[in-house]
Amino acid sequence: MKLKRISLNETEIKFNEEATVFFSYDTPVAAKAGVRYFRTEEKHSPTTTKHLNRWLEDVKCHLKPQSWFEERFFSYAPNDYLLERP
Repeated sequence: MKLKRISLNETEIKFNEEATVFFSYDTPVAAKAGVRYFRTEEKHSPTTTKHLNRWLEDVKCHLKPQSWFEERFFSYAPNDYLLERP
């Protein structure tokens, strides 16, 4: 696992070559699993939206509820973080 501080309020956690989670402030709001990108569908502050847009760089991403990110990050082991749950 590798923590990368992008800026004062932007952080990326890379669990392995396949799974990366992006945080704006203290909130997980986007992720990359293999070649798939995920983005929260929740509306956040203009600053968090700017962080998200910059990190995603206009890639096609799947929208997920904010709870999807929080449940996976805070409830599962890192290797299980991005697995789809029914």
